[in-house]
Amino acid sequence: MKEFFGFGTGKYPYGAPGDGYLSWQHLAFVSTFVLAAVVLAIVLGLRNKNKSYEEKNKVLIWTAILIDAFEIAKIIIGSVHNPNFWRMSLPLFLCSIQLITIPLAAFCKGRLKEASLDFVFIFGLLGGLLGTYGMALNYETYPAVSWPNFVSAVTHCMSGFAALYIVIAGMASMKKENIVITFGILFGFAILAYIANISLDYNYMFLMRSDGTPYEIFYQLVNGHPVLYPLLVMLLFVVYVCVFYAIFLKIKAKRVIKNEK
Repeated sequence: MKEFFGFGTGKYPYGAPGDGYLSWQHLAFVSTFVLAAVVLAIVLGLRNKNKSYEEKNKVLIWTAILIDAFEIAKIIIGSVHNPNFWRMSLPLFLCSIQLITIPLAAFCKGRLKEASLDFVFIFGLLGGLLGTYGMALNYETYPAVSWPNFVSAVTHCMSGFAALYIVIAGMASMKKENIVITFGILFGFAILAYIANISLDYNYMFLMRSDGTPYEIFYQLVNGHPVLYPLLVMLLFVVYVCVFYAIFLKIKAKRVIKNEK
């Protein structure tokens, strides 16, 4: 248990060096969590699909509580290792925004709730995949079965779970008028992330460097230009949101036509 939480002695506090990105250990470990998240989302989503909105919302309430509880535990344990760990733990990564938007989706009402539900739906699936199969740095640094990878897999898969559950249970509105709030949340956090990056010399939302993520493709494309690279990252988010909306609304329109027939 000491090695699992990184308190082991010797050369490797976590008991072993990193297993490597896309190693069988990495793929087997994250696939277990992804499979569990998908199965739970399908089972609970179908079970609650025709129930009251309050019943549907209970799952999101528990998801909000648990995801933030794991994040707090991560910060506490990380702070024992390093008193400055908080600098790396602000909820300013794209995936970390779900630590705030899932509770907003669970506890708020009105348009803010609708927009938060849509935000979780749009970015939860992306975060669930990138934070598990795309987490190169973590699996190069730590063995697969370790606290950093465990808590990362849990929180990212909970975001993916919430996204799937929201659409299966019929909680996603995806109203065009709410896209303004979606972009407001996204750009608001991006501005805060950029300020934090400059102030703390960090890389929130990977706006400064790719750090072993798939953003490396775009980082190399502009040779790491300090202005073009973050602008390109934000442009990708905008394109992603627009494409996501377009696909969802097209599928929804086809279903309406099919039902009318």
